[in-house]
Formats: sequence, C-alpha cells, structure tokens
Amino acid sequence: MLNKILSACFVLLIVLQGCKTTRQNTSPDTTSKNEKILRVPELYRASNPIVNDIMHTKLDVRFDWEKKYLYGKATLTLQPHFYPTQTLVLNARGMTINEASLLEDTIRTPLIYDYRNDSLIINLNTMYGYGEVYNVFIDYTAKPEELKSLGGSAAITSDKGLYFINPDGKDTAKPKQIWTQGETQASSVWFPTIDAPNQKMTQEINITVDTAYVTLSNGVLIKSVNNGNGTKTDYWKQSFPHSPYLVMMAIGKFAVVKDKWRDKEVSYYVEPEYKNVARKIFGNTPEMIEFFSNKLGVDYAWEKYSQVVVRDYVSGAMENTTATVHGDFLQRDERELLDYTGEDVISHELFHHWFGDLVTAESWSNLPLNEAFATYGEYLWNEYKYGREEADAGFISDLNTYLQEAKTKQVNLIRFQYEAQEDMFDRHSYQKGGCVLHMLRKYVGDKAFFNSLKLYLDQNRFQAAEIHHLRLAFEKTTGEDLNWFFNQWFLDKGHPVLDISYSWDDARKEQHVIIEQQQNFETTRLFRLPMQIDIYEDGKTSRQKITLDSARQEFIFSSATKPDLVNVDADKMLVCTKTDHHTNEEWIYMYHHAPLYIDRMEALKKISRNYLAGSAEANLMMGALNDPHFNLRNLAIKNIGTIASTADSSAVKTKLIAIAQHDNKSSVRKEALIALEDHFKDESVTTLLKAAIHDSSYAVIGSAITLLTERNEKEGLQMAREMEKENNKHYFEILSEVFAKHGDDKDAAFMHKTLAAADGFEKYQGVQMYGKFLLRCNNEDNISNGLDNIYDVGKNAEVWFVRFSAMQTLSELSKRFGEKKGDSKPMYESLKKKTDDLIADLKKNEKDENIRKILGTSGQ
Repeated sequence: MLNKILSACFVLLIVLQGCKTTRQNTSPDTTSKNEKILRVPELYRASNPIVNDIMHTKLDVRFDWEKKYLYGKATLTLQPHFYPTQTLVLNARGMTINEASLLEDTIRTPLIYDYRNDSLIINLNTMYGYGEVYNVFIDYTAKPEELKSLGGSAAITSDKGLYFINPDGKDTAKPKQIWTQGETQASSVWFPTIDAPNQKMTQEINITVDTAYVTLSNGVLIKSVNNGNGTKTDYWKQSFPHSPYLVMMAIGKFAVVKDKWRDKEVSYYVEPEYKNVARKIFGNTPEMIEFFSNKLGVDYAWEKYSQVVVRDYVSGAMENTTATVHGDFLQRDERELLDYTGEDVISHELFHHWFGDLVTAESWSNLPLNEAFATYGEYLWNEYKYGREEADAGFISDLNTYLQEAKTKQVNLIRFQYEAQEDMFDRHSYQKGGCVLHMLRKYVGDKAFFNSLKLYLDQNRFQAAEIHHLRLAFEKTTGEDLNWFFNQWFLDKGHPVLDISYSWDDARKEQHVIIEQQQNFETTRLFRLPMQIDIYEDGKTSRQKITLDSARQEFIFSSATKPDLVNVDADKMLVCTKTDHHTNEEWIYMYHHAPLYIDRMEALKKISRNYLAGSAEANLMMGALNDPHFNLRNLAIKNIGTIASTADSSAVKTKLIAIAQHDNKSSVRKEALIALEDHFKDESVTTLLKAAIHDSSYAVIGSAITLLTERNEKEGLQMAREMEKENNKHYFEILSEVFAKHGDDKDAAFMHKTLAAADGFEKYQGVQMYGKFLLRCNNEDNISNGLDNIYDVGKNAEVWFVRFSAMQTLSELSKRFGEKKGDSKPMYESLKKKTDDLIADLKKNEKDENIRKILGTSGQ
C-alpha cells in the first residue's frame, strides 16, 4: 500500500507515499519536552485467532451497474486449524445472504446460519476435526453503497471494498469502471471470507461483464467465454496462496500493453489514450523484478505481474498479488513524466510481492514487516538504478517525514495498542521503518543483511510472520543476539537526540569527540548506537568504530595533527536528530571531501543559514549551484540571496539564467526562475519568463505564468487566457491557480470546466482553488452556480477528504460572505444563506465515519 501523503489542513496530514509517499521535505527539528505527545489506549491487539483455515476460494460474480450491486456465488474450501469445530464464522459486510449450504461433490445441503453485525455464523451440522476438509457454498448480494463506513485512514481513505466508478456513464470525461480495494478488512464487502492477514488461500474468479470490458484479477486468465448475450465470463486462477485482503478485480475499457520478465507475462492496463506511453511509465518493471529477485536471492514467485491504473482510487496504490492497482496520478504523458515518474510507487508495490504478499505480516500490529520493507524497496531500486546519491536523497526525505510526525506522535513500530488497524498506516510504519531497516543493513553489513532476508523469505514462504521471525533469521545468519536492536527500534518508540562536540588536545595529540543523548528520558529510552567515525587528516581518512550507549560519552583518538574533519556517523544512517558543532571551515571541508550526498546536504544547510558575501561560505554556495544532485542545486538556489543582493551580482544572475534555460531537471529550472524574479526584476528576467512558458515541463510553465501575473496582473492574465484557448488539460491546474489569485467573472466558465475535469486527488486542490476564485467574482449568478458546483463535489466525490474539503470551502465562503459590507451586502447575505443551507445538507447526509468524527456527529 502506498501511503500517499497530502497536505490536508482539516485533520490528518495524509503524498505519496507509497504504498508510500509523495515525498515531503520536512524539518527534522526535535520535539519540545513540553510538547504533547499523542498516546494510544492500552488495548492489546492480538493476531486473529485461527479456528478454520480457508484453503481455497472460488467466486462467480456479475454486476448491476445501476444499483451498484454485485451478485456473487462463493465456494470456500476449509479445514479446522487444529481443534475440532462445528461452526464457521465468516466476515461478510453489508450483504444479503441468499443461501449457505454444505457442498459435497455437486450436492448442496442447506445449513442453518445467523447473519448479524457483519458476521455470517454457519452451523456445519457436524463436527469437523483436524485435517478434515469441507466446502461451503454461499449465494449472496454485495451492496457496497449501502454499507455504513467504519472509516478509512490517511493511507486508505475508504473501506467500501467494491467501487463503481461513473456507473451511469453520465460523466463523459470519466470512464466506467469497477475495482476493489481489500486492505485492511474490505474484501469481505464483496465476498464472504475470514478477512484476516494470517489466512492464506488459493483462488479462482469467474467475472461476467459486457464484452466491451477488460477484466483483471489475481493470477492468470485461463479462458474467456463469450456467453452469446452481449456478455463474457473471464476465468482467473491463482495457484499460490495469499491473504484475502490481496484479492482484487478491476473492470474497465483498458488498453493492455504486454511486456515480459523471463518466461512470465508483465502487463500494463491503462486508459486507451495512454497506451503509447505505458512503457515509459512502467517500462522499468521487468528490470525491477530481475533486480529484486537477484538481490534477495529469491525469484519473483507469482504467475505474472500486472499493473492497472484506475480512476477515483481511494489510496495511492495497492500491492494486490500479481495485480497492483495504481491511482490515476501515475497515468502521465511524456511531458508530465519530466516532472514526476512514479518509479518510487512502482518499486514500492513490486517489493511488496516479497514482503507483504509472499510473506505477510500476521497481524496489523506487525504492519512494518510489509510497509517498512516496501519503503526500503524504493531505496534499493534507486541505489541500483540511479546510484547511492539518489537513494540517500530518498532516505533523508523519509527520515525528515518521520521526524515531522514524531513531533506529535511517538509509538512503537510494532505496536499492539491502537484504536483501529488503519492507525498503523502512518509515517512510523512506512518511513521510520524503512530508515530502521537501512540502519540494520549498515550495522550487520550487506552480505549478512541480504542473506538474512533470503532466510526470512525462504522460511516463511506463503505464510504469515511476525517481527520475531525476522529477528531470528538475522540472528541465525549473523550469530549475534539482536534483541537489543529489535527491542529499541521495532518494539519501542522514539529516537535519540544527539549533541556532538569536539576538542583538540595539542599537547597529547588527541582528538576528543563528546556525544550526548539529550532526548527526554521520561518518555524516550536511552539508545545503544553503534556507528562509524571518519577522521580526515593530511589528505587521509581513517575509520573508527564506536558504540554510544550512555547519556554522555567521550571518545578519544590519537592523531599526529589536528584533524581537518571528524565525521560522526560517517555512514549517515542513524535515525536521530542532531546538533553537530563543526566550525564553518569544517563544514566546507565536509562538503568538498566527505563522500556522501548527506554529507554535502548537511554542510550546505548549515552554511546557508548565515554567511557573508565574498566569504569562503559564499564561494561554497556559488559552487553548489553546480552540485551533481539536483536537490542540492535547488538548495543552493534558494539560499543564494546573500550573494545576489550585493553590488556585484552579475555572476549570480548569469549563472541562474543558464540554469533556468539548460538544467536537465525541471525542478531546478523552476527554482532558478523564482530566484531570478526574487532578486533581479528587470526586462531580461521578463523575457526569460515569457520564454519559459514554452518549456517542456508543465511545472516550469506553471511557475513562469504565475510569476509573470504577479509581476504584471493585466499582462499575465492576458497570457493565461491565451493559454486557456489551447484546451490543454494539463494547463487546467496551472491556470486555475492563476485565476484563483488574479481572475474575475470572465474566467468563471473555465474554472467550472477545470473543477469538473479534476479527478481523484486532483479535486481536493481544485475545489479549494475554485472557492478562492469565487471570492474574486462579482456576478451573483457565477457565484451561485459555483456554490452548486462545490456542493456537488461535497455530495458525490468518492474520496472522503475531498468531500470534506468541499465542506470546508463552503464554510470559508460563508464566513467571507458574512464579512461583506457596502452596497453589495444584500447579495452576499443571500449567498451566505444559500451556502449555509448547502453545508447543512451535506452534513446531514454524510455517512463516512471520518467526516462524522470531525463534525462530532459520529454515532448519531
């Protein structure tokens, strides 16, 4: 599962992640000791007790698009796990149960059952003992739209399980689709099962749909039968066992692009207009499968690998076995791919096919066994394909993302106390977990790390596991008791806060390094921290191993001369915050001589905070404009102002112009334009901005038109309205931001079109831009129609926080309408009343538990 993190001002900070995130560069500042830390109730969340094992599930399904129903027949093959039983308890949420029978050969014997509280309790008529296999047949109707939501999470925004997208076809800009989302406990919305991750089963699915549609499910398509009545039945079969939450279907008018890994099919399901670019989006997948197979020493285990892009998806992506589902943010044309490729998402979900699918966390408490590994899979792929610098850039982004959450929430990675299993899908399970795995790798060494992973995967293949299975695999491989590591990093919370200082004893020729752990020991443990220290002396580097295991320790190293630099945590792998008391000279030396991306990043950040023009620090900042990594070029550009503000700033300007025109990264070109506009507002910059409107990157175009409009609103709006005529859907978001800040009633039709065209997560931002735009309008009809459009989003958007964003936007409009004075006050009083009525109606009819909790209407 991709934990897609979005900036949401209403409740949770939810992009991308992965299963992971759009990365956010957040500050790693430590939490104040007086700052409140989020705690969870002391309720132990055990693994689901196993009374019966589901061995196999066979489904026959067809659909009523108008009613949004699934008509299903399920045949479950089961056996008692150990103790004899006469009862079968299944999860079946919001269904109508038409029949439950014992199936022997082809004979169905009706069974007595009780269906209540989303549980189907079946009396089997006889006692079954260990090893006795039996089959149960269930005829049912799934009604996902009539289901009361239990509430989703930051990562999984809905638990409806089965989704009908544009079922009546009225939205001509959106395809008709059906798809499923099973994690965490939503597969039981569309078929009866034991919906727990510690169940493992094989499966068959017969899907009957109109012949115009393409289907996708787990395993391989065995056959497709034309029924002669305008429908067909596709028969999908998966022969290897997996957990019920990984079962999937996707139905739509997809174009299918086929690829290959060794002798197995690799395929990409996209909307037809993206058929020709599908290989550019997903084309590295076969290489990823080969790399992960070789790196882990465990070949990809499943029959095939497919990826499908769907509309209105309720998460970022989902690692359904052999058939990953992606949200439509991944579906991009060639120009969009210049700004974002989505490879972190693709590698994240693929790595799950080892960690999560092949070996599955036995309980949601153990979720990092799935998500921390998938997050670290991103690191491994970037390291292999693009080099360690790119991988380390991801590591530091993940670390900062975790540290931001840790300011208000500190919990164990493996935690048995939580309110709902959805709470496990946070920055601890993903980003912190991935960073902890990296630290474990650096501690034991590469060979031991990957040998341990191979042992873990081999020993638990097609089974469920808990954290101690992983620990024991590492201990068997390394011969070392690693309880200390797993206890402090997986089974406890928090991170060390380090203060590092240095002193040189010239008489004794000794370098002293003093490291203090300064975390609040009332809430956070004392850590044991093995690490490396690099000592740079006379052009040579020596490495020393140390272990910090006290609140304050002093380490002494002999040296013939005062070192040029002492680099603590030379591998840059610690999960911590730190204050490192280097001199500026030492930071500059680190930038030029230490080997890692993170070394340069730390040095550049420190120097950028306070430096003088003409100094050695300024020279470093200028030099960093040529740094090999684009993130550090961006950092240098953002902090070039001290030099740019001097009397002789022509060299800076010349360099920024060259970057804006020629840098190979669109984000750097964009940043250079912003810096030029901030520091050099002259005609040459205006000319450059106008030229940038024709850049290959939409991100650069958006920045250019925004800066031009802020410089000269009339001229900028004229250019924006000319761009509107091109009817390029990729301009919609760009121009909507311009019109939200500078537009007027002339732009109402365009803004309506933009909001209507926005899809999925795009609508969250779109509805907010639309609300800001309405405050710039004076025509009552335009404003009133706009309120109706926002109301429509609040009523019909698939994703709950998009609906809530519409409520928030209407609330802000109501507030602003109430503040209006003068001759137009009566009009705004009328608009305020309409807005309040729309808000009241949305609140009254909203059923999602996430929104109801925020509104304080949960349980009413």
